Amino acid sequence: MGGQEVKQLEDCTVANALGTWVFSVAGALLAIPVGIKRKSLGPLVFFGTTGTMLDIIMGITQCEREHAERQAKLSEAQNSTTNASFSETGAELSSLSETRAEYSSFSETGSESST
Repeated sequence: MGGQEVKQLEDCTVANALGTWVFSVAGALLAIPVGIKRKSLGPLVFFGTTGTMLDIIMGITQCEREHAERQAKLSEAQNSTTNASFSETGAELSSLSETRAEYSSFSETGSESST
């Protein structure tokens, strides 16, 4: 199960990192006029890579947030299941203690009548 969870997290990270392109395009659009003015490809390299890195970081952050929400929901579901089983166990224990009380009262009355 742990390997499957890592695979889902990896797939989510790749999908989110490749699914965002806003900062890459913005970096390229900003770099073109600056590069023309300076007559250099340096701004294109700088703004293009910076935009790409921002897209990747935003995608990974989104994926981590989704993963944390999923883990919180799973934990909450497990806690509610555990609480439900504890309440069922408590009901069983209370019925057992009632049965024990009835048995002890029966055995006390039975022993009193035999003496």
